[in-house]
Amino acid sequence: MKKLTTLTALALSCVLAVAANAETRTLKALGQPGATGEIQKNKEGPFFQNFAKETGLDVDASFQTLDQTGVKGAEELRILKSGLFDIISLRFQQVSRDAPVIMGLDLVGLNTTYENARQTMDEFGPVVDKQLQESFNAKLLGYWPFGPQVLFCNKEISGLSDLKGVKVRTDDQTLSKFIESVGAIPVQMGFADVYQSLARGVVDCAITGPSSANASDWPEVTTHIMPLSFRFAVQGYGINLNTWNSFSHDDQQKIQAAFDRLTNDIWTYSKELYDDAMNCNVGKTPCELNKPFKLKEVPVSDADFAVVSDGLMGVSFPAWADVCDATFKDCSKEWMDTVGARVAK
Repeated sequence: MKKLTTLTALALSCVLAVAANAETRTLKALGQPGATGEIQKNKEGPFFQNFAKETGLDVDASFQTLDQTGVKGAEELRILKSGLFDIISLRFQQVSRDAPVIMGLDLVGLNTTYENARQTMDEFGPVVDKQLQESFNAKLLGYWPFGPQVLFCNKEISGLSDLKGVKVRTDDQTLSKFIESVGAIPVQMGFADVYQSLARGVVDCAITGPSSANASDWPEVTTHIMPLSFRFAVQGYGINLNTWNSFSHDDQQKIQAAFDRLTNDIWTYSKELYDDAMNCNVGKTPCELNKPFKLKEVPVSDADFAVVSDGLMGVSFPAWADVCDATFKDCSKEWMDTVGARVAK
């Protein structure tokens, strides 16, 4: 009996020793810039800081925001492919030069409401995921939007027709092509430079989300806001395929379920932020999540909405298709077979 007790104690001590030596796995995660605003601060950051709890796995995340690392947004897919980070909150617009297929998710004139934006993700998302797996060894875990990107101006406007000859800040070539099509002068620049450019008259108008503009005090240097959605500033979470394949099928399902919950939560929160920021920017209530300002809201006419909607197939899609087909020969065909079946006129 004494011998059995000794053996039992020895076995137990071995088990405890193994448990003590077992290390929690840590994934390297790269997030949106800290200056991005409320979504990064209140949704993305807490998710990665509580990664083990969110996934139900003995896995932590070593989380850094983009601006903490010195990494440039345009480099994210290359860095994900290299394995330097396991998971990256991809800034789709910035990485689209490496993978033009991504912009098929958010062409100007395509996503005008939260509902049809989600339809677009469901329809074309699998195509984008397949291409990123093949070209960048990266799997997409989900998509989410900053929300409708609208027009801010420091001069009086009553509609898109008033933009003829006006300098408008854009953030990529696709949007620039559309701005040119309405007679305006596109000026591409990074978000951080817009406030001073509006204040100094370098540009007369600029396009971004109401919450982002509010957080960066654009209403201090603008007078009018036109809530016409040009696109939705869609982002996504990517995981290195080697990292993904190192997990069992059951653990993969747990990780995917966690990201599904996160992205669904962000979709809801994005809409709440948009509605609140629109109120705050024009001095309406309730205004609870953003700062109050007093911009003049320019009503969106049916004619202006039609200009943006018609610009999808007339300007945005053709310009993007040529670029995307050059890197992925079936790109525009895949888009027409999915999203195009719903929106093409």
